[in-house]
Amino acid sequence: MAQRPSPAPIASASVEATPTQLPARPLSQGVVVASYLLVAATLLLVMWRGLLPGLLCVCLGFLLTRALTRWFAQGLGRMRRQAHPSVSGLRAAQIAAAALVMLLPLALLAVGLTHSRGYLVNAPQQYQELLNYMARTVLELRLKLPADMAAHLPEGAAEIQRTIASYLGAKAGALAMAGRAWLAGVLFAYVGLLIGALAAVRPAVLARGPLAQQLRLRIALFGEAFRQIVAAQFWIAAFNTLLTALFLLFVLPLWGLELPYTPVLITFTFVAGLVPIVGNLVCNVVITIVGLSVSPLAAAACLGFLILIHKAEYLINAKVVGRRTQMGVWELLSVMFVAEAVFGPAGLVAAPLFYAYLKKELMAARLV
Repeated sequence: MAQRPSPAPIASASVEATPTQLPARPLSQGVVVASYLLVAATLLLVMWRGLLPGLLCVCLGFLLTRALTRWFAQGLGRMRRQAHPSVSGLRAAQIAAAALVMLLPLALLAVGLTHSRGYLVNAPQQYQELLNYMARTVLELRLKLPADMAAHLPEGAAEIQRTIASYLGAKAGALAMAGRAWLAGVLFAYVGLLIGALAAVRPAVLARGPLAQQLRLRIALFGEAFRQIVAAQFWIAAFNTLLTALFLLFVLPLWGLELPYTPVLITFTFVAGLVPIVGNLVCNVVITIVGLSVSPLAAAACLGFLILIHKAEYLINAKVVGRRTQMGVWELLSVMFVAEAVFGPAGLVAAPLFYAYLKKELMAARLV
């Protein structure tokens, strides 16, 4: 007599079919290739559509939120005298860290607008003072230059104002487009900060498909490259700030030239230096304009010194970043020059990060 089959295998199969306990699927080569193609397409889209500020702020918001979460959790653990924070305490630390990262830029913007109210009210008076100063400078140049060259200079403040107005009128479209581009970049950066903060506190997912697992690996390597680049850029900014402080505090006074707002300029140099290459360029423009307010000689000295620092930053950036990311100086310099030729200043900023990520992928695949 035949025996009836036992229902145990059926019950076992039904348990194994639950979503969190699916058997691991064999990893195919197509899944790995698809993850590489998706990441490559995303990075190209970022460069093509000008989304680099958003991408950088996604990484920054993620890392800041994770770091603040660890600090807050450790603080709660010490307050409650616990070796490890509880689940509720960890969740509270995550919420506090994400809220701080998301609200801090808005608070800084509000404080900046509050303190700039007086500047906006006095802007017309300062504009007139600037015109008068430029007129006096032009008149001095007319007296010192030969007659044929002096004839091309404006005769007074009114003519300078007409020249500036005509130039701004001719460039109104370009200025409007540049303003929209800057505003879009700021908005993309803030939205990226929000995305990074929210991604850092997302609930853990127990089960993932093979493509999701590969994408998670790609993102983890990209985040590690970003962390190393940020650490290297901190030391580059510190080095640039040291050189600028020596120049402003010691070199210029030896020539009898002193720039106003020197402490503010040194602080701005460090903050702007945290942005690769572009921050250094913005800082150069600001310091040169301040030097021009003192004398043309001070402006020329500042411009020459800062151009020298800017060119040296190629080598400094390549050396520091290369040591932290295991890249040769010649490799990074080549990538930076090519990226600048293809994508402009955005390519120069993205080149160290993208190449560091590429190098990590090649090393993980044991191809280099």
